[in-house]
Amino acid sequence: MKRNPRTKIRILAAVLLSIPLLAVTLSCLLAGFVMTGTRQTLTEAMEWQSAHYDTSFYEILEHTDYTVQSFDGYTLHAQLLQNPEPTGKYAILSHGYTDNRLGSLKYVPMYLELGYNCIIYDLRGHGENESTFTTYGIREGQDLAELVKDTRSRYPDICELILHGESLGAASTLSALQYHPDVDLAVADCGFSDIDNVLREGYRNAHVPVFLVDLADFGARIRYHYALKDMRPVDALADNTVPILFLHGAEDAFILPQNSADNAAATKGYHELYLIPGAGHAESILTDPEQYQAYVETFIAGVESRTNAPAG
Repeated sequence: MKRNPRTKIRILAAVLLSIPLLAVTLSCLLAGFVMTGTRQTLTEAMEWQSAHYDTSFYEILEHTDYTVQSFDGYTLHAQLLQNPEPTGKYAILSHGYTDNRLGSLKYVPMYLELGYNCIIYDLRGHGENESTFTTYGIREGQDLAELVKDTRSRYPDICELILHGESLGAASTLSALQYHPDVDLAVADCGFSDIDNVLREGYRNAHVPVFLVDLADFGARIRYHYALKDMRPVDALADNTVPILFLHGAEDAFILPQNSADNAAATKGYHELYLIPGAGHAESILTDPEQYQAYVETFIAGVESRTNAPAG
């Protein structure tokens, strides 16, 4: 049966109108995939950690659970791990994407040995926090800046406060520095300079069309009102004067070491950069714990000596 011309025009018009709709739908789905990945539960995180190193120290430590209200009223779940030896030194540890506060445990023995109490917390949308999307440093950096304020208020015995972040936690740490938090130094392990380059590299390695990153960016603007191309921790460092130790696995194929090099070049403050041979993404402290701790310990000592040096 032949269709009349008007019917054909209607069909063509419907097809043409459906193309933009399909593009927008695909863009929003891609944005959701990028910004709302499946998060680990606390139980899953502890199982992973315990399978890769000895976590028995955790149950022995004195724990204090509490919550912190962030800049927009969002609630962050945090936990103080108290050093067995009384100390006024504190380290706030930020975990990676899809992980939770227990993902920071691998750094705790080092900081305990160096004389710090440790504060671990769930990044926005992770762990026990309310489910929400990730902005790769934008809101997370603001959250961390508020956590620093809370820590200063909650623990008046502080004589030194440092930040340590891994992957997304490192990006959040760097992003927080634009708010000039009252901290003495920061350690950024395998952080990214911008999420755009990480996504493009990942898509290339997976043999997925790279232009999908642009579609995801478009979808993020529509669905979440944030642009992926604005998620650039490196931009937070232009006027930063907090000393930063950059560490990165030399074999990291997920977030390339060049990201840490770019971040190091961008910061105004004192910094050091070291690559850990043989380490992949977020594996540096497990690959070479002795060298890792040596870098951190030496950097802290150097910053403390500069801080305590007489002027003039």
